[in-house]
Amino acid sequence: MTFKTLDDLTDIAGKRVLVRVDLNVPVKDGQVTDTTRIERVAPTIGELSEKGAKVILLAHFGRPKGEPVADMSLKTIAPAVEEILDQRVHFAADCIGDKAANAVAEMNDGDVLLLENTRFHKGEEKNDPAFVTALAANGDLYVNDAFSAAHRAHASTEGLAHHLPAYAGRTMQAELEALEKGLGNPRRPVVAIVGGAKVSTKIDLLQNLVKKVDALVIGGGMANTFLAAQGIDVGKSLCEHDLADTAKAIIAAASAAGCAIVLPEDGVVAREFKAGADNEVVDIKAIPADAMVLDVGPKSVSAINDWISRAETLVWNGPLGAFEIAPFDKATVAAAKHAAARTRAGSLVSVAGGGDTVAALNHAEVADDFTYVSTAGGAFLEWMEGKPLPGVDILNQQK
Repeated sequence: MTFKTLDDLTDIAGKRVLVRVDLNVPVKDGQVTDTTRIERVAPTIGELSEKGAKVILLAHFGRPKGEPVADMSLKTIAPAVEEILDQRVHFAADCIGDKAANAVAEMNDGDVLLLENTRFHKGEEKNDPAFVTALAANGDLYVNDAFSAAHRAHASTEGLAHHLPAYAGRTMQAELEALEKGLGNPRRPVVAIVGGAKVSTKIDLLQNLVKKVDALVIGGGMANTFLAAQGIDVGKSLCEHDLADTAKAIIAAASAAGCAIVLPEDGVVAREFKAGADNEVVDIKAIPADAMVLDVGPKSVSAINDWISRAETLVWNGPLGAFEIAPFDKATVAAAKHAAARTRAGSLVSVAGGGDTVAALNHAEVADDFTYVSTAGGAFLEWMEGKPLPGVDILNQQK
């Protein structure tokens, strides 16, 4: 994969640079409650501003379905962007037309302007050529720093790259370089950990990974579906019994590809799903009929950590158990800490992503120790599934 980055941008003072960023952040009572995504794009914005560019931010917020919605205005987000950048952020009440054009015309070199929610126009999600042209009218260059929206072929994520010279921002660059190390051209052996509740949401992911990795660790509720498919009684555990044939097909594909499937050997079971519930560790073949597996047990953790110790590259998506509720977080925390220690020692490239994964690594207090933790959600998952990402593909074509 090759693409242009900010390193390829020279002499941009006075240039109007349209920068697609992800400002789709959580808001409560008019206040941004998590600024992680703003922090991720701040280096790109700051670098362009310092070089004298007129930095024009494009973003979406919520799902307004092509119509202006007052509580989905990016004006709400602007103060948080100002605080993170420590710089004045101007705001335009539209992303195209006179309001946008007039605001751009008033910019000085180095200024930052946030345009209104691109999804207030139906043309954004339809990637409508007329809307793309209207967006492009306000820019000389285009920088995409929103990997999290790169799986959508929208006007501001893909269409603009057909009209303007296109570059990857620093966050996009870091994400793509990390993903290349994770599955594109990884150091082997490669181990993937996939957890979460349901196999049905990750069939494409599992089918792709067994062709790419040396070992696939399956945890969380989805492991129960694989165990049940092998004739193991999982009691009252979360399980998609109707996907037994799918699980068997994935196991067969892994065997054909030389990929080891690592399933739990023991589990932590309880009769109720609540914090501090009475629990016990049982062999995976001895799950009580009235109990549910809520975490993998110590033997399983030992086996998983053995695979992490052998790995040169680790890709992680999804927790091993119900980590949100103690004491069913132990396995996820133990494996995460082991992976983090090997990463700090320079022995492991560790790439993780997905909402629950980020939360789990933060819970284990090791997110900063991983090689890269993606906040991209759907785009990260689609990359792991081997699906094309339009916002990335067009940058690659531009090079």
